[in-house]
Amino acid sequence: MKLLPDSNLFPSGREHFKDWSGLDAGSMAAVLAELARSQDHLFVVLAPNTGRAQQIADSLSFYLAGSDTSVMLFPDWETLPYDHFSPHQDIISDRIRVLHQLPNTHKGLLVVPVNTLMQRLAPPLHITGNSFLLKVGDRFDMEATRQRLVASGYRQRDNVYEHGEFAVRGAIMDIYPMGAPQPFRIELFDDEIESLRLFEAENQRSTGKVEDITLLPAAEFPLSAEGIARFRSNFRDTFDVDTRHVPLYQDVTDGLAAPGLEYYLPLFFEHMATLFDYLPNDVRLVELADCQGAIEHFWGDVEQRYESRRHDIHRPILAPWQLYLRPEELGAALKQHPRARQADSGNAIQFDVAPMPPLTADVRASNPLALLHTFSNAHPDTRILICAETAGRREALLELMQKIHIQPVMKENWPDFIAAPARWSLTRGELDAGFYAPEHALLVVTENDLYGERVLQRRRRKSSSDDGAAEQAFRSLGELTVGSPVVHLEHGVGRYLGLTHMEVDRQQHEFLLLEYAGGDKLYVPVSSLHLISRYGGGDTAPLNKLGTEQWSKARQKAAEKIHDVAAELLNTYARREAREGRQFDVDLSDYDRFSAGFPFEETPDQQAAIASVIADMQSSQPMDRLVCGDVGFGKTEVAMRAAFVAVENQTQVAVLVPTTLLAQQHYESFTDRFADWPVNIEVLSRFRSTKEKTQVLQKLREGKVDILVGTHQLLQESVEFSNLGLIIVDEEHRFGVRHKERLKQMRAECDILTLTATPIPRTLNMAMSGMRDISIIATPPQKRLSVKTFVQQRNDTAIKEALLRELLRGGQVYYLHNDIDTMEKTAEDIRKLVPDARVGIAHGQMRERELEAVMSDFYHRRFNVLVCTTIVETGIDVPSANTIIIDRADKLGLAQLHQLRGRVGRSHHQAYAYLITPSPKVMTKDALKRLEAIEQATDLGAGFMLASQDLEIRGAGELLGEEQHGNIETIGFSLYMEMLEQAVEALKRGEQPDVEKPLSGGPELNLRIPALIPEDYLPDVFGRLTLYKRIAGCKTRDGLKELQVEMIDRFGLLPEPVKNLFSVTELRQQADRLGIIRLDAHAGGGKVEFGERTPVDPLTIVKLVQSGPNRFKLEGANMLRFVEGSETAEERIGVVGELLKRLSAQSIKRD
Repeated sequence: MKLLPDSNLFPSGREHFKDWSGLDAGSMAAVLAELARSQDHLFVVLAPNTGRAQQIADSLSFYLAGSDTSVMLFPDWETLPYDHFSPHQDIISDRIRVLHQLPNTHKGLLVVPVNTLMQRLAPPLHITGNSFLLKVGDRFDMEATRQRLVASGYRQRDNVYEHGEFAVRGAIMDIYPMGAPQPFRIELFDDEIESLRLFEAENQRSTGKVEDITLLPAAEFPLSAEGIARFRSNFRDTFDVDTRHVPLYQDVTDGLAAPGLEYYLPLFFEHMATLFDYLPNDVRLVELADCQGAIEHFWGDVEQRYESRRHDIHRPILAPWQLYLRPEELGAALKQHPRARQADSGNAIQFDVAPMPPLTADVRASNPLALLHTFSNAHPDTRILICAETAGRREALLELMQKIHIQPVMKENWPDFIAAPARWSLTRGELDAGFYAPEHALLVVTENDLYGERVLQRRRRKSSSDDGAAEQAFRSLGELTVGSPVVHLEHGVGRYLGLTHMEVDRQQHEFLLLEYAGGDKLYVPVSSLHLISRYGGGDTAPLNKLGTEQWSKARQKAAEKIHDVAAELLNTYARREAREGRQFDVDLSDYDRFSAGFPFEETPDQQAAIASVIADMQSSQPMDRLVCGDVGFGKTEVAMRAAFVAVENQTQVAVLVPTTLLAQQHYESFTDRFADWPVNIEVLSRFRSTKEKTQVLQKLREGKVDILVGTHQLLQESVEFSNLGLIIVDEEHRFGVRHKERLKQMRAECDILTLTATPIPRTLNMAMSGMRDISIIATPPQKRLSVKTFVQQRNDTAIKEALLRELLRGGQVYYLHNDIDTMEKTAEDIRKLVPDARVGIAHGQMRERELEAVMSDFYHRRFNVLVCTTIVETGIDVPSANTIIIDRADKLGLAQLHQLRGRVGRSHHQAYAYLITPSPKVMTKDALKRLEAIEQATDLGAGFMLASQDLEIRGAGELLGEEQHGNIETIGFSLYMEMLEQAVEALKRGEQPDVEKPLSGGPELNLRIPALIPEDYLPDVFGRLTLYKRIAGCKTRDGLKELQVEMIDRFGLLPEPVKNLFSVTELRQQADRLGIIRLDAHAGGGKVEFGERTPVDPLTIVKLVQSGPNRFKLEGANMLRFVEGSETAEERIGVVGELLKRLSAQSIKRD
């Protein structure tokens, strides 16, 4: 296939550039791939931003799969100009690898965002002069190598986890070289390299051998003695300041890579370079659409940030032109190389591609791919390749195509398709957009072409990524440990003893083993895991006795009480639903412009939360939504979008925060975010004078303040809004009862959006039971690392190591000590442990101005250790503070511990939390469990799971008052909540709750086939347990399909026993709808037992028997036997499925 026209694509002679016309995002990637494959040049692709650069690089990799044509991406630092923190090590690693490879790359593609192309870089000699090769058999001087690595920017550690680290243990050195996919282990024999091994950073185990490794520098600046001396000299020549008061200068003097040092790069070198200095002479440039505008916009941003930061004498900064090429300099550099632009002009080169036809799938239609099908019928000679993002999505698309009798050929990649193109093909790959080439009878379709980009939701609806994630995160059994109490719907509270295998009817089955009072054992088939729920009330659960009426009586009593609770909750819900809220309009053009000002890419969860909030605001009912997301996961941006919509509708916004420090930070964040919009933002806190407060309140009454940020002072009667439309509450659990009551009154008047990292249990469960809407942001921002958490007994050596680990990388430390009387002594102890530490103190009894000054000094790095109380729990962001040491962590609650841990880890650096405790002998049982929970919940997004565990630790009685405590304790929290939800749903429909319904576990199916998740498919017990519960808990066929797709993505194609498990679950759903309580099938037939309330008409069963008296036989009033042979699992599933289909065809619903 040849997409390239015959004309010369690049200028020659006096032309500066040639325009390429007719290409869109999808076809451009295909053209560039063909160009790079066919010509021996390096093509540099200029992208307008980082996102577009990543998209085109991914697409190029798709089209060039299996070829020797390389695709490189030179990434942006992903920090803003003049930031006070450094890029993540992985980014620096990628950049140095590319700079090392470029001078020797004469064929391939390099993708670079234009703002990155504008950067002034270290000269090529810095990369080549600080790189060296190690080979097996070389002589090796350990100390000389260690010093050379430190001078090149490597950091010595106890263990190696990320790029740019090394560790020395006797005659072994571990090192993670920049640009390397894995770390290496250098083993010496005497002074010679005996072996070079790859190893895994996660478990530190060796995985294979290599003969040589190349060590590249670990930073874009030298920290050698010569480099430091040049920096000091140039710094003093450039800035007229007292260097004693510049922490960054002092850090470099001490040999430390201070955060944000990249923005002082020119001070390390005599002459700077640009990316052009690394490129071969015969390079060709291709400029994607919108690059010129992006260049001007970026330069404007740099100048603006320079002007706002240039007067800080404690951190003087270089002028924009010293760090970046001016737009005109970049223009001149571009003219030195043959260049093509993606643009339409009169003399542009035309390409043989056409606009994509309309192909959007209608997921609700019986044939979602109808438009694609129609196109195919109209163009019978066109070959169509559909590209899915993942293996699971590929399987889902395959099923859709098979439904409309299309059997595509599975292709490994693009070259596989080109080598033997079929009429319909299906492949997997990261392709952003497809293209249509009618001249070549070719159509490439991506999932984006079929399903479109995520758009703003215009109407309220339940989102699976929203509520489903919340439900699943809460109900998962995956955290069960041996010995945990669980509830079996039919047998009561027992203790989980693990998963076990047994052979039944000559087939392997997996069972959950439960122990009951008296030591009785119960084996529960994994296909019946829908009968099992977590107890959720602490380990002191009252175990039931098997074979007695104890459990059934307890269930019955709880069910009767639940009716009253449900009625009360419903009354609250109805009052809220009946209220007429303000219906906000969303001007999409303005809203899109505001959204585009967000400097990061939204995570999927963040997008879903924003869409839900906007949909709530557009609804006529008042919003009451809880957004739960870990610290730093982007909740504030959700609030910003809501505030923008409210202000655009001429209403006022109140932002309520628990502390003065946080009020100040939110005020600055909102002011910065709304800088380009005519929005008046004020702050009300104890940092403002009485006169300033009076002026703010006057403007508020007159409607001259659009957004007011403040502490609980906002709730005072004297604060009068002229037209309040939205209240944003940050960390509601920090407010007292009186403040919450005032909020309750205000809820009747306007929309409320609550942001929290760890919701308090009552809040969480009101959301769970439908009283409030909940959105969970569980996806971490890209490159964000989870906080490594350690629980340690008090030990000066451990504290000293923790302090040094952070201070030696130029960072800062919070040292949390909650006893004001002994804070001075603690600060003095730290100074003795680490004499170089600059220690400050902050606590709530300090005068306001004094506290503000201390926090400001810490933020500006005049201190590098802050001894503080929990006043910093919801404090300001300090990106360079990446270690927190919490003294007497056993005295703090789970929500507090999680919130405090969230103070660190806000940059791209690995963060650490050390929880210091006394001996376990003097700690309470609850404290031990809290510490265990916080230590285990190190995953990003753990706040939601911690709130669920907090319920168990406290006991769940407080949710609905003490009266219900006994019922919750008897039957377990999860079952109680399930029964309560069913009662509420029944009352909503105007029906009396059926107290029997929650007590029946659904039909019991035994098909005598292997239906399990094999250990060799998923060895992790917790993983299997979680999936068993999720499969059993699926309520719909679509839910099962989505879960199948997910499992294929995560673990590979499903083995037969797993397929059987899904089939049995689907059959159980059908049987449940038919009121069947038991279904048994074997090789010769089986039997079906109907419940008393079956919707199947008895006449249907009689007709069935009459239609085949040899195949069907009625026994008693509710048993149907059937005779039909089935040897294989597939046959048996088919026999049972067909029977259920015949029974449901004529079933009727009885009154």
